[in-house]
Amino acid sequence: TPRAKSWLGTDDIGRDLYSRLIYGVRVSLLIGLASAIISVTLGALVGAVAGFRGGKFDDIMMRVTDLFLAFPFLVTLLVVRNVLGALPWLRPITGDMSSVRFIIVLFGLFGWMGVARIVRGQVLSLKEREFVEAARAVGASRRYIITRHLLPNSVGPIMVALTFSVVGAIIGESTLAFFGYGPQAGDGATSLGILVGAAKGAVQTGYWWLAVFPCLVLIVIALSINFIGDALRDATDPRLDRGV
Repeated sequence: TPRAKSWLGTDDIGRDLYSRLIYGVRVSLLIGLASAIISVTLGALVGAVAGFRGGKFDDIMMRVTDLFLAFPFLVTLLVVRNVLGALPWLRPITGDMSSVRFIIVLFGLFGWMGVARIVRGQVLSLKEREFVEAARAVGASRRYIITRHLLPNSVGPIMVALTFSVVGAIIGESTLAFFGYGPQAGDGATSLGILVGAAKGAVQTGYWWLAVFPCLVLIVIALSINFIGDALRDATDPRLDRGV
């Protein structure tokens, strides 16, 4: 139980829960940030190119995006997890299915769809602006316009999407670990998901702190990052009246 020498108590084999939470937060933030950077980069590129080119390419990419979004995200992750894990030639890139690297790759490659839709909408509103027309008039290439004009002017929505992607990856990893499909404690990794998953049934047996404190930390981290996202959205939204 929680006491003076162990503020948050110990687990079933005597390890300090406070120390495990510190290491768990580090691993969970690593998973969230790394996978969010991958997914936001992919989504921003796909959305920018689709929105700027338009036509059949835009239609095809948006239908692919809709196809991914049509399936429940957790079910899709479980299916893709098993498919990727069965391909031995991908093992040097993704690592074992129970590794942190595999979870990062999994969320990074299959979390870009929402970002692509956001960036595409932003690009559609920007590509008819005067500075884009001026760049076209002087013969600027599509690549130059996308990388020098459209993406820099979409930084606000992209940063907001990044914060929400971090939260989604952290909660998603915790969900997978809770059901036994995330990183395993035996691999030397300790994440919030591992701690939450290891506390299944702890409340019924009287070890309430093993479930309560990891869940509280997970909630606080998710709310804090969401508040950062809301602040970035308010700071970058030109429609807000800042003169009041």
